[in-house]
Formats: sequence, structure tokens, C-alpha cells
Amino acid sequence: MPTYALVLSGCGRADGSEIHESVSILIHLSRLGIQAKMYAPDAPQTDVMNHATGKPGPAGQTRNMMVEAARIARGAISPLSKLEPNDADALLFSGGLGAAKNLCSFAAPGEKGGPNCEVLPDVERVIRAFHAAKKPIGLCCIAPVLAARVLGTRKGGPGVKVTIGTDPATAEAIQTMGATHVPKSVTEAFTDERQRVVTTPAYMYDATIAEVFEGIGQMVEGVQKLTEVRSW
Repeated sequence: MPTYALVLSGCGRADGSEIHESVSILIHLSRLGIQAKMYAPDAPQTDVMNHATGKPGPAGQTRNMMVEAARIARGAISPLSKLEPNDADALLFSGGLGAAKNLCSFAAPGEKGGPNCEVLPDVERVIRAFHAAKKPIGLCCIAPVLAARVLGTRKGGPGVKVTIGTDPATAEAIQTMGATHVPKSVTEAFTDERQRVVTTPAYMYDATIAEVFEGIGQMVEGVQKLTEVRSW
């Protein structure tokens, strides 16, 4: 059975992994007969949000990304530090603000945010390692900024084409990172066949869960197709 690694960043759209997106990925993998192995950084989240109010939680409150992501994984989760390319046939990232706040600093204010964001070392390591091994990478929602930052020409990468939908500010940041943004609808995915990266906008749009589910299905199927071709 093929195995894909899914990287999570907590549990909840405002401070971790978007639950609808994460579960959509898992359902599509299951339907295709692909085993999912879930990973998350064993480290504190950047912040903790009250998802009922949309406001920050109590001052001083902290949560661990891997412990929170275990809610989605039903406890079957491993530290991201343990993930190596030999462990999976492909690498997937769920969206949610955790991808932009915990896995990198894209959502941070000031000079360390946006196109100048810093990527968590283990996140950068696994992206580079799977890319070097020619194993496909799939990212949804805001997570494509991770590929843009790590594989973009600004950091000496080969450049990569991704989509986050049509949001102009994020698309401009992606271009600044030395990557190319390709506009797509919520139900579509874009495949950069040369770099073996597949992306879909998901909740970068104000969309229904059915639309997000369809687009993520396109992403997962695009990654599956790439696993059948082992070289560029």
C-alpha cells in the first residue's frame, strides 16, 4: 500500500491545521487505497486562539502542535523530526493559519512576515529532502507559501509554480519569493510537473466544504499521478 506523509500544525483553522481540509485529505487518501502517516512539530504553537470568538485565548496559554494535531490523527502521530523521504511516497501539507504561523512566520507582522518569512527548520528540511528524492509534494490553502519560500529562487531554489487561488497580496508575496503564482478556482488544483508540486486553494476562498473537498481531491489525485512517474 502506498504511504503519504501528512504534516499538521495543530488543530483548528485559527491557530493550527484546518480540520475540514485535513479530514478531506484523509478521506481522499483512504478512497484511493493510500495509507496516511501523520506528523507535526513537537513544539509550542505560536499562539492559542478561541475559535468560538475568533480572539486570542487567555494570556500565557500554550499548546503543543503535535499534541493538538493528535486530535485529528486519533493519536497516531509522530514528531516531524522523525520524518525522512524513505518513510513515505509523497509529502502533504494541510492548510489553516497554523501553516502560516507555526510552520513558518508568513502571517507574522513586520519584517519577518510575508515574503521574508522564516520556515521552521524541520519543515524546510523535509520539503527539500522529498524534493531532492523526486517525491511529490501536495499543499493546500495557505500552505503553498511553504513551497514558494523553500523552493523559490530567492533562497537559491529552482523556482516553483503554485496556486493559492486569486488573493492578490498572497500572490504578490509568492512572486517576491521567486515562485510563480497560477490563479485557480477552489475546485481546481495546479500541478507543477517539473518540480512535482501540486497545490489547491481550499479555504483561501470563501467556499463551501463540498467545494473545498473537491479541490483537495484534485490535489490528492494530482500527487498520486506524480508518484507513478519517478523522474522529471
